[in-house]
Amino acid sequence: MPPEPLIARYRGLICDLDGVVYRGASAVPGSVETLNHLIADDTGVVFATNNASRPPDAVGEHLRELGLARRGWSVVTSSQAAAAYLADRLPTRTPVFAVGGPGVAQALAEVGLVPVGVRELAETHVTAVVQGLGVDVSWRELAEVAHLAEAGATWVATNLDLMLPTARGPVPGNGALVAAVQTATTVTPHVVGKPGAALLDLARRQLGTDCAQTVVCGDRLDTDIAGANAAGVDSLFVLSGASRLRDLVLAPPVARPTYVAADLTGLLEPAIRLEPVPDDLVEYAPDGVPHLHGDADRARLLRSVVTTAWAAADAGRVVCGDAQLWLRLEERLGLVPVQA
Repeated sequence: MPPEPLIARYRGLICDLDGVVYRGASAVPGSVETLNHLIADDTGVVFATNNASRPPDAVGEHLRELGLARRGWSVVTSSQAAAAYLADRLPTRTPVFAVGGPGVAQALAEVGLVPVGVRELAETHVTAVVQGLGVDVSWRELAEVAHLAEAGATWVATNLDLMLPTARGPVPGNGALVAAVQTATTVTPHVVGKPGAALLDLARRQLGTDCAQTVVCGDRLDTDIAGANAAGVDSLFVLSGASRLRDLVLAPPVARPTYVAADLTGLLEPAIRLEPVPDDLVEYAPDGVPHLHGDADRARLLRSVVTTAWAAADAGRVVCGDAQLWLRLEERLGLVPVQA
């Protein structure tokens, strides 16, 4: 019997978007085909994104334009996680200052709260604020968040991603704007996005699966994978987006995934868990440089490089951190570069 594919171990998939399914306007090769295969096979799929600026419907329309099946999946955003957090604590119709793109205001309205814009603050008393990313967020809005938070309003940040990848390169993310507000206050916001568990818990409730039946797929170790570990679910880290092989081999235990693959097609490959144990296909020299032995397939070599590095690091040995060395090794392994 051939080994079962990774996804066969689970009933539901929580999948990140940027760097996993698409990069900007283009799909990551193999991602849409893989997802359509899972959907046709009745695997539950929920896309969970820290990006709070767009409503789920807008995200969904982008996915359909890329060729994803019309139905059989859903989208949850950090705006929805923020709205759910406040809905559990505030009466219906409570005004909430909404900072960010249209996704923030829509999420609040969907749970029965009243989103309030900066121009309405002079006439509306608010006791809570949700701060998410938006291309038109102004200095005045950030100043009002600072004033309200310092005065005791509940301050919820959708996420703390410092950087947002775009077609033109990295730009400041919501975490950078939250940090700007924090410089003027003595308050720390409640954060609902990854690497916290709230967004992934919301996605799992939509799937109707328990932790053991769920796997998270993402391209960022500090958000997707650390979030999966915080939520108590297994994870697949893919090298088609932001975090690279160097990041993976140097990752602390809190950010280590259950599986690794070049891209989302790894869900259809044999399920082999990553464990920090030496492998005879890879040897780390005293200076921490990896040397590959044998002629195994890419997936086997990739796992060996990672698990042997983790074993060395956990034993107190040096693992080389030279970025160029790891980029060359990625090229040797035929891994997809970030801007492919």
